[in-house]
Amino acid sequence: MNATPQVLTVLNDLLAAAAPDERGALWQLASPGRELDANLVRLPPDAEVGEHQEDVLDVLLVVVAGSGRLRTGPDTLELTPSTVTWLPRTSRRALAAGPDGLTYLTVHRRRPGLTIKPPPVAYEGGEAPCLLDRVCPACGRLSADSAPVFCGACGERFPER
Repeated sequence: MNATPQVLTVLNDLLAAAAPDERGALWQLASPGRELDANLVRLPPDAEVGEHQEDVLDVLLVVVAGSGRLRTGPDTLELTPSTVTWLPRTSRRALAAGPDGLTYLTVHRRRPGLTIKPPPVAYEGGEAPCLLDRVCPACGRLSADSAPVFCGACGERFPER
């Protein structure tokens, strides 16, 4: 199969067409057969994506509009339009949007699909804890935070408890 390069979207056009208060994932790469994932995420002014860690994937974060800060442990990196940041797997990080909000593109290797595996040892019974309150309503990602406020993948706010 020979794949043909194609324009998927024009970010400036996408942002111009989005409602001013639209937030979360504004666009996602959805082409079949791809090996990459990409998301255009908009955080409202002063919003935060809580500290989290991605254990499997390196992520490239490109700031498209607005400003913010990336906290990586003791260090804080300033994010402005056209800033390109590498988030290596296993790194802990938190994002905070500036007073004008923050819009960024993330690109990473496509996450493998979920599979059901047998338990590694004999199953002793009992129910696993329910984690539905940690599943992002917008993108379906499970948060590592016990009480998430914003999704680390798409920036969407979790419902109030």
